[in-house]
Amino acid sequence: MVLHRNLGPFDTTAIGLGEMPLTIENNLGPKMGVETIHAALDAGCRQIDTAWAYYCSGGEEQTGEKLVREALSSWDGPRDEVLVATKVGHFRNFTDGKPTWDVDGSPENLIKRAKQSAFELGVDTIDLLYFHRPDPKIPYGESCEAMKEIRSMGIAREIGISNASIEQIDIAREILGDSLIAVQNQFSPIYTETADTLDYCSKVGLSFVCWSPLGGFRKPKDESKFDPFREVAEAHGVSYQQVVLAWELAKGSHVFVIPGAHRPATILDSLKAGDLELTPEELAKLG
Repeated sequence: MVLHRNLGPFDTTAIGLGEMPLTIENNLGPKMGVETIHAALDAGCRQIDTAWAYYCSGGEEQTGEKLVREALSSWDGPRDEVLVATKVGHFRNFTDGKPTWDVDGSPENLIKRAKQSAFELGVDTIDLLYFHRPDPKIPYGESCEAMKEIRSMGIAREIGISNASIEQIDIAREILGDSLIAVQNQFSPIYTETADTLDYCSKVGLSFVCWSPLGGFRKPKDESKFDPFREVAEAHGVSYQQVVLAWELAKGSHVFVIPGAHRPATILDSLKAGDLELTPEELAKLG
């Protein structure tokens, strides 16, 4: 059984599926996307993380959310057990002919996109909706007030914030109160700059969700940082990716990971990380 933890009011798997690689550039097509989501669900995964902005620049918008809806509607398992999280505030565009990301944290945009997300996911109320990324053009508190309104409108059951600093976490806590249940920040062996927010979430009772927990599907910046994980993996006879995820989960019971995947085999390997027990000596070696 895949490791379960409490993410706010949700009993869900500590290892979720990060949907982004299935619908942005270099994806392997919708058929493989559905197969990958089905494989994760069949193996016991009960958390899927997507976003309004998970689509190819210049292409059809919200393809990530549409893929999740398609996969869940064609899956014969217990849909009510699956936590689906999505995010608003990001969008894709082209800059000098290159695919890029941009932000719009204005209240009117967040409310509009949240309604669109619910529609494309085929639900009246989104389980967990994150404010995707701070918009430097908009005071952070104004964006959080919009997220509060989204919840009061019944569009989202619970609220999260993503790519947030400790200062922004405190602003969100003040405005959102108990409806704020999670912070989703990048964290991995090659990106530990958010370790302060991981620890702070434990202190204030929020879940911490690691995005790109394996360093991202693009080439990591410094492969040598994975060497200690490879050594531990060899001793256990598992992939180093499993060791990375187990190390992150060992940071606290409030920690969740959402590794991405292009195909079933990848997420099936990642889901085994919850069964991997690392010794205190191994954890000390990994940092």
